[in-house]
Amino acid sequence: MSKSRFESGIKQVAAPQQAVYDTVSDLSNLEKVRGQIPEDKIKDVTFDRDSISVSSPVGEIRLRIIDREEPKCIKFATEQSPVPFYLWVQILPVTETTSKIKLTLEAELNMFIKGMVSKPLQEGLEKIADALACAKY
Repeated sequence: MSKSRFESGIKQVAAPQQAVYDTVSDLSNLEKVRGQIPEDKIKDVTFDRDSISVSSPVGEIRLRIIDREEPKCIKFATEQSPVPFYLWVQILPVTETTSKIKLTLEAELNMFIKGMVSKPLQEGLEKIADALACAKY
């Protein structure tokens, strides 16, 4: 097993860093982007302030916020997942009214599993980053 890291592209957000952080660091705010979640890939999305659960093609996944670094980073860890992983959302200011966001996922994967999940994980990260970049803050 080796650590594998996947990163989204850097996405521009039409909102200040603090507004993005305030929204993303409280998962109950995900109601704002529920319509952008692809129902063919992720179903039964439930969330509260600190955790989110989804049914995906690979099984049940539950993430919990384990650290908040206001206003720049939110770190998550899996509580339930076929493959345990960490996810963090980085938010950096660009101007007083705009910011940029990037998602990073890190997991211990053997070479066989990595070959099977690399593309879906990368695509999933990009879709989540796009949804966060387009959200109303």
